[in-house]
Amino acid sequence: MTKGIWVIIEQTKQAIRKASLELLSKGRLIADETGELLVAVIPGKGVFELAKTAVAYGADKVILIEDDRLENYTTGAYTSVLNKLVREEEPQMILMGNTAIGKDLMPRLAQRLGVGMASDCIGIEMDSETFVHFVRPIYGGKAFAKVALTEHPMMATVRPNTFKVGAPDETRKAEIVNKTADIDSVDLRAIVKEIAHVAGARPELAEADIIISGGRGMRGAENYKMLEECADVIGAAVGASRAAVDAGWMEEEFQVGQTGKTVSPTLYIACGISGSIQHLAGMSSSKVIVAINKDPDADIFTVADYGIVGDLFEIVPMLTEEFKKMMA
Repeated sequence: MTKGIWVIIEQTKQAIRKASLELLSKGRLIADETGELLVAVIPGKGVFELAKTAVAYGADKVILIEDDRLENYTTGAYTSVLNKLVREEEPQMILMGNTAIGKDLMPRLAQRLGVGMASDCIGIEMDSETFVHFVRPIYGGKAFAKVALTEHPMMATVRPNTFKVGAPDETRKAEIVNKTADIDSVDLRAIVKEIAHVAGARPELAEADIIISGGRGMRGAENYKMLEECADVIGAAVGASRAAVDAGWMEEEFQVGQTGKTVSPTLYIACGISGSIQHLAGMSSSKVIVAINKDPDADIFTVADYGIVGDLFEIVPMLTEEFKKMMA
């Protein structure tokens, strides 16, 4: 039996997503500490080349599950095939990114297996007896809980940008195993024929290292061009508060907050955002927060590392020009 620490790999456009590379890097550290194998599990179609990447980032073993029915993610097919594989191999721990797919798949898999799961974790800690605690925010990010799972496999989704991606080692060798996709027909209730990707050069919001977001203070959709210009200079993603999305200034996919996307970038720049509890719950774990607001009493300043009190329509263009000089 394989046992070990498993990372369920997400891939898009024949490349492993950053959230999965982060977990491989963290999983390598845990595996070295516990003596377990680090196993990358890659469902999909035509994913053999991805095995080399998984090995380079730390996997001791790669399990490939290739099937035409797994080319595009569907809840039923992925849950069915992974449920049977986990029961067969009995891993100690299963990790996956807290992405749209991870949030959909892992709870269903945990339910099938009859075990608990820690969601949206921002830390994995080991005590002196190598007992695992999963750290996750609660009460809108105002406190943190250490969750201990007593049943195996221990399952958790981890917030993107929580762990650093280690340097790949192209010389590493590992076992690569092919498994048959055993999917129950009852689980094939939906088939995805095609996925339409939105063209754009900016990074995906949940995995971006830098995010610049606008709120009610942006005053209108046309003013987001100012943020987009700044974002393009520093390689950032553009986000929005719920108020801005509700006003129709930005699409829902760009919403940061409790009912939008939860992000943990290295740098988060909040422009004209008051700092409601809903919004803070989605970005308060950012490494560095810069707030720009003309209201000195705005709640956003309570979580900001750096605060600028002033008119964002004057400050953001100035920042953009300074960024251009720095990048040059």
